[in-house]
Amino acid sequence: MIQNSPVSTKGQTGLIRGIGRWSLVALVINSIIGSGIFGLPAPVAALLGNRSPLAVLVAGVAVGVVIACYAEVSSYFTDAGGPYLWTRTAFGPLIGIETGWLLWLVRLTAPAANANLFVNYLAEFWPHAKHALPRFVILSLLIGILAIINYRGVRSGAQFSNLSTVAKLVPLLILIIAGVLYASTSHRVQPSIITAGGGARAWLQAILLFIFTYGGFEGALIVMSESKHPRQDAPFALFAALITCAVVYTSVQWVVVRVLADAAHSERPLADAARVMMGSGGGALVAIGALVSTYGYLGANMLSVPRITFAFAEKGDFPSIFAAVHPRFRTPYFSIVVFALLTWAFSLLGSFSWNVTLSAVARLFCYGFGCAALPVLRKQQPGRGWFHLPAGTAFAVLAIAICAVLITRIDLGGSLILIATMLVAFINWLLIRRPVRKEGRD
Repeated sequence: MIQNSPVSTKGQTGLIRGIGRWSLVALVINSIIGSGIFGLPAPVAALLGNRSPLAVLVAGVAVGVVIACYAEVSSYFTDAGGPYLWTRTAFGPLIGIETGWLLWLVRLTAPAANANLFVNYLAEFWPHAKHALPRFVILSLLIGILAIINYRGVRSGAQFSNLSTVAKLVPLLILIIAGVLYASTSHRVQPSIITAGGGARAWLQAILLFIFTYGGFEGALIVMSESKHPRQDAPFALFAALITCAVVYTSVQWVVVRVLADAAHSERPLADAARVMMGSGGGALVAIGALVSTYGYLGANMLSVPRITFAFAEKGDFPSIFAAVHPRFRTPYFSIVVFALLTWAFSLLGSFSWNVTLSAVARLFCYGFGCAALPVLRKQQPGRGWFHLPAGTAFAVLAIAICAVLITRIDLGGSLILIATMLVAFINWLLIRRPVRKEGRD
């Protein structure tokens, strides 16, 4: 490994490097664990029954191939942008801008969908939450509070991410511990239904479902301009978060199929399992955990996603106002405000059922391009990366193959928004090329 030079407290951008190693780990975990874990165990159980925990673990290994490539690539950079910056450096502005727009769209619509899910979960306690006026007020407060927290400093945004990460993990860990204790008693459920399923197609489908639940880590890598030691901490955070999420996801799936007599047909598998083991209080605990998880996910995105447009502007691919840094709080305040307003508007428009396909396909393109950057960066900047992945080129090829296979398994019929986004990105590239032609070289 090659150590990078010390990183100053305040970079050339004017942003403060206030995100430490463990805060970055929390941000990656917070960017991965959203609402999916509270509903996904049921369809996976329907496919594979009591073998479904193994599929969850295999999905983690598949995502781990991509994460391993990201770990090395991220260790080349200390600036904001994540996959946008990497691919722009490796392949030029066109691929970089395409990747950046896809990344931005996913990280914009997914938080908006999660904000709506928060309202749905809250309706379990307060049914009026879904009504027009309360919903408007709730969404405005949810997003507005997070915007203010992040506007006033990266450290406050990171502290919120740390707190929400712990808060979302605690209910899941309580559920796991209760499940282990419950399964060790004579009351353990042994339903015959959970032994069904298991064909090759079922295995692939189950793995695919959970692969996307492991996604989101790419968003946390956008904030490298504000990480204290980005080249060292990014690889550490990626691997630590992957191990944590794999253990939590696999354990939760195991609890669900061991406790519920008919896990496959449960609409709220975690809440139902908690209710069996701990009574009505257990169900309430999981419902609160779901609220915290969705809001924590929204908070993680409020911290990281504005740095995409900030990075765009830094490289001259967006209007310079998006790179404006607040003179007092040292945050990219304009990008934060724009992201908050767009998230608020999208959340008011609907729940984005199309976001599932959009998010899946766009992420896979980002993953593929990001992994393809690994061998290119090795040739362009030999020895620069702090972390060196053994057999890195082989890992990159395997990761690209995994992404290609997954794309072929997704129904692309509803991907017009994806195509439109790529077209807008291409127009963006054409616009920023004009001054380059006049000057001769970039």
